[in-house]
Amino acid sequence: METPRDPVSSDHFTAAEIGAFAHLYRGELYQTNVWRGRLDATTNWAVVTTGITLSVTFSSAEASPVPLLLASWIVAAFLFLEARRYRYYDIFRVRLKVLEINLYAPMLEGEGFRTDNRWNFLLAQNYRKWNFHIRFLEAFGFRLRRNYAWLFIIHLACYVGKVIVHPAPLESLGMLWPRMAIGPISGGFVLAVIVLFLFHGGWIAIALLTMWGQRAVAPPKSGQKADPLLAVVAEGN
Repeated sequence: METPRDPVSSDHFTAAEIGAFAHLYRGELYQTNVWRGRLDATTNWAVVTTGITLSVTFSSAEASPVPLLLASWIVAAFLFLEARRYRYYDIFRVRLKVLEINLYAPMLEGEGFRTDNRWNFLLAQNYRKWNFHIRFLEAFGFRLRRNYAWLFIIHLACYVGKVIVHPAPLESLGMLWPRMAIGPISGGFVLAVIVLFLFHGGWIAIALLTMWGQRAVAPPKSGQKADPLLAVVAEGN
């Protein structure tokens, strides 16, 4: 009677198992696309919110700049949701990279595939008991640097422009504080605490502090002078 082979130490899979891997890859790709769509949804909501707020704020010279400040907090809520979703997206993205690097890439090179790094065992363990690969704050900072920082910069620039230009061009610094006041809250307090330190200073600090030790799967890089893969495509045409 043939002794069953050890699936962890084996250096080959049967044709049926290779077919199962193909279906597994398709399933993980589908999950990645689903969560990618959810990421795009929150980003789209943030962009639409920004556009509506800018339209309302600059609709007339007498319109208040306060909606821009409120919109920044709404966009921050979208960023919070997107950071949570990105942690789930990263799970399936990592699984895809494991299959691509250790199974499909060696097969394309004609070298079979490798199991010496125990990728198949680790992937099996991840299926039995999955876990997040990145912390929430790391995901928060990653999405912030990629997308939301630009929205916050637009909010701040438009807020400053609104205060300077409307209802009439600013002629002296003394005119700035009354325009920035929100009810009983003085303009100086709004500028120093709410605008610069509490909100914008906070997201800048998070973006910088989470740059080091990034464990999320790196996105594709661009800017290569010569792309050999595109050269192959050009030859085929």
